Amino acid sequence: MASNVGGSRAPLRIVIAGGGTAGWMAAAAFGRFLEHGFDVRLVESDAIGAVGVGESTIPQMRTFNHALGLDEDAMLRACGGTFKLGIEFVGWGAPDERYMHAFGDIGRDVGLIPFQHYWQRARAAGLAAPLGAYSLNETAARTRRMHRGAPATASVPPMPYAFHIDAGRYAAWLRRFAEARGVVRTEGRIVAVEREGDGVAAVLLEAGERITGDLFLDCTGFRALLIEGALGVGFEGWAHWLPCDRAVALPTASHGDLVPYTQAIAMPAGWRWRIPLQHRVGNGHVYASAFMDDEAALAGLLAAVDGAPLAEPNRLRFAAGRRRAAWAGNVVAMGLASGFLEPLESTSIYLVQSAIARLLKLLPGHTTAAAQRREYNRQTDFELEAVRDFIILHYHANRRDEPFWRAVRAQPLPDSLATRIDLYRSTGHIVREHEELFTEVGWLQVLEGQGLAAAAYSPLADMIAEPDLAEYMATIPALYAREAQRYPAHADFIARHCAAR
Repeated sequence: MASNVGGSRAPLRIVIAGGGTAGWMAAAAFGRFLEHGFDVRLVESDAIGAVGVGESTIPQMRTFNHALGLDEDAMLRACGGTFKLGIEFVGWGAPDERYMHAFGDIGRDVGLIPFQHYWQRARAAGLAAPLGAYSLNETAARTRRMHRGAPATASVPPMPYAFHIDAGRYAAWLRRFAEARGVVRTEGRIVAVEREGDGVAAVLLEAGERITGDLFLDCTGFRALLIEGALGVGFEGWAHWLPCDRAVALPTASHGDLVPYTQAIAMPAGWRWRIPLQHRVGNGHVYASAFMDDEAALAGLLAAVDGAPLAEPNRLRFAAGRRRAAWAGNVVAMGLASGFLEPLESTSIYLVQSAIARLLKLLPGHTTAAAQRREYNRQTDFELEAVRDFIILHYHANRRDEPFWRAVRAQPLPDSLATRIDLYRSTGHIVREHEELFTEVGWLQVLEGQGLAAAAYSPLADMIAEPDLAEYMATIPALYAREAQRYPAHADFIARHCAAR
């Protein structure tokens, strides 16, 4: 990796401060793509534990693994992983309601307008099934089935999927990959950061070693030792919209109930996650300390989980928000060091992946133009705000009667989200801005799942005769049900392809 093909300049030295999922994802990507002219070193301490959230992913993770040339089944075996077709939300509208935000399309678009407009017309006429019936992923998930590759029957699209993984095992697996491609790991706790101009010159380790670099990645988690501790870029808090500021995580023994979806279950002052892995179940309770104390939160989690605890509870404190600059001087913050959005929509690993891709596209040489930093930060801010709005939507559109839920429902919305909700409720239209993460069908499932029904639909949906509309609405669920019936059970699929040894 240290060779300098095509010139005599010294290699660009990249120092990754911190390991965990973020650090080793960056190290693996750099080891794969920065083969010549770069020296990459990762500094971490075994004495500092990883946060360990981010075990539920979205389909973009497959793109990252594929780009690195990683074997999917080998990864799942190493990480005790299972497949994920979506997220089931339990009790987020009213306490007895549930819906799924499933991956993939909803229905089939016809002509100039999306499927939702035909579905809204059909619903008004009593001709439509529930929205989930028009999702292949939800149809398969509800029957606990899994498939990948070409469809088993004709006339349906391939089924997208993601993974549930053990984040610690995934980081360890990436470490082996990265070190095999020249990334050097240094063991040690960072005790000081040496500044130079508007950036960082070196990190100093507890044992006395001084590690210099040209570009530094801050993957030190909530501590943000470089971007905040040394450079003091500042933090923009979003707690007024997202007041949950604590979490307690607890792994439990698996009973073999390998459902192919994550569950996000509303609680009196927040929500809890359930993530089924091959060797255990990941559980956690995210809550607002202003409405629930730590002991009550743990008690609520213990009362709800199934299976015996496998470790002591892991307590986390955080603040929703972002750094005012993700790239400052020669420091780029990734993962928790760049900010925090609770894992409600499984975006933690994706946001690391996106940051790595963005940095590779705008990678500086031995000098960095201010325009590079501005563009990186602009794209980062746009992405985080769009994800933020999507998460706020879940809290705002609730009909629960606990004090916490009444408070989040009453909180004024960001203008960007208020405009989007008003557009959908009044016209049935959903607009996706540029390359924001969540698609129109993602917004549709959450809007409808939490009771924000549209009052109108596009007049173009009236161009189909009612008998044809009825047939159209009946055919798609039948096709998806027939397709899903051909799939093996999720547990059998894992046993056949990627069972952990």
